Amino acid sequence: MDNISLLKLYLEAGCDSFYTNEPQSRILSRCSIDELASCKNIQELKALIESYDGCKLKKSATNTVVYDGTPDAAVMAIGEAPGAEEDATGIPFCGRSGKLLDAIFKCFSLYRESNLFITNTVFWRPPNNRRPTDVEISQCRPFLEKLISIVSPKLIIMVGSTALEALMCQTMTMGQAKAKTFLYQNKYLQHGINAVSIFHPSYLLRQPLKKKEMWKDMLNIKFNYLDNLGIR
Repeated sequence: MDNISLLKLYLEAGCDSFYTNEPQSRILSRCSIDELASCKNIQELKALIESYDGCKLKKSATNTVVYDGTPDAAVMAIGEAPGAEEDATGIPFCGRSGKLLDAIFKCFSLYRESNLFITNTVFWRPPNNRRPTDVEISQCRPFLEKLISIVSPKLIIMVGSTALEALMCQTMTMGQAKAKTFLYQNKYLQHGINAVSIFHPSYLLRQPLKKKEMWKDMLNIKFNYLDNLGIR
């Protein structure tokens, strides 16, 4: 019996799915999966992301915004998505909210030039700066997972609720999340990474009274993590 006849037989029997011994990606092609797994450094991964056409956000974006900072950084900050200035320059968190985030991080000895790596949950600007959809986040997630494994930070700071939901795959308020430490894991990592959450700086620009709470959150991160990493 040839393959076509066999498939027809399965359909007539009511079979509409096939299962394999390993999970199969519905987002990436087998070629993309193999290329992703074989990426050994940031440059190779960046080139693969830039060549990826599976996310519709890319069609309306000017630039692919992958990362900024130090590739072997101890701390990795992950935000939501590029904004207008990020899209124009190709650099994450370079606009007004990014400058505020830099100012906050510098108070705690976190610098892109030495110990900080910054990226987002998606690599292209959503139209009108809307929140990326779950599908768009899923399309970028395999690349983000590989990016995290290559950098291999000691601490992940999830900047805002979108990053929290994208990495932890769960929904909760920022009030609930900021009181917790998470253990982030993915298939490329040999061990979990501690992850904490903070307000997104764009939220602080809209709600400046929350800056005091942000300061307390950063102090907790400093005492619980940064000091132990020798970042002072």
